Amino acid sequence: MNSQQPTDHTPITPGMPPWVERNGFSDWAVAVLWIVLAFVLFQIVAGFVSVALIMIVGGTDPGVDFGDRLLQRMDLLFIGNSAGQILFLGFATYKVAGLHVWKDRVKTFLRFRTFPDTGRITGLTAVLFIVVQPVIWYLGYLNSQLPVPDYFSELQQSQYEMIESFLRSDGALLMAMVNIAFVPAICEEVMFRGYVLSAFEKNWGIWPAIIVSGLMFGLFHLQLTNLLPLASLGFLLALVTWISGSLVPAIVAHFVNNGSAVLLSTYFPDMAVTELTAETAPPVWTLIASILLTAWLIRQLFVSSESESEQR
Repeated sequence: MNSQQPTDHTPITPGMPPWVERNGFSDWAVAVLWIVLAFVLFQIVAGFVSVALIMIVGGTDPGVDFGDRLLQRMDLLFIGNSAGQILFLGFATYKVAGLHVWKDRVKTFLRFRTFPDTGRITGLTAVLFIVVQPVIWYLGYLNSQLPVPDYFSELQQSQYEMIESFLRSDGALLMAMVNIAFVPAICEEVMFRGYVLSAFEKNWGIWPAIIVSGLMFGLFHLQLTNLLPLASLGFLLALVTWISGSLVPAIVAHFVNNGSAVLLSTYFPDMAVTELTAETAPPVWTLIASILLTAWLIRQLFVSSESESEQR
């Protein structure tokens, strides 16, 4: 097992303790507060940037209602969303991490580093996130059987329909890969597998940190009808980050997961929007195969990490 995770938080630089410790706060409590604040600020900035771009660029019928004009320019909505993520889930989170540790340890705290085994673990993780998809699909089916307020179901369905409509437009694929796959893969990983995981690990230990950070990742997306698969992906990303001691495998896996969803929605839209029912589920053997291969790959990740540690 790699021991590169930031378990030793003794300051390197002499002087006063980090801000959180100095003021008697718990790292996990500050992390929860930042998640809420970052979400609000992210949404405000995303909306402001999108509206500003619509007013500057135009490109729609001025006689159309402004809300409909926004829907006509989904590309600008995506740009606004990415701007909010970069500013608050990425850049501001990096700054907030400096409240928990000394400034010369922020990169270590967020696991901004690589090791000789990072490339191998990244490759295994990318394969893992392809192999695990049948399990995620079945979790989505189970989630769909749980009672959820109609508002959330309708909101999620409208989001899917807007994205699907956008992906059918000319030149949408590159825009979608950047704003749905690339930007979230970096910014959400900095936020949840970098900052939140480390903040909770500091107070509660690694396994509670993995579980809580995964659950918060699922809740952050406000998709109750998709909470189980999102939280499960969050658990898996956190586990890989802990095993590797690096944020790189999780970033790549996140990109693979979101990017494959974009490609599926673009080239096989009927499969992407199929209603989750027992009749539309893949054969049970695919679920069994997915579980077995997922378990084997996770074991390989542990073995790879332990082997590398022994060579140091």
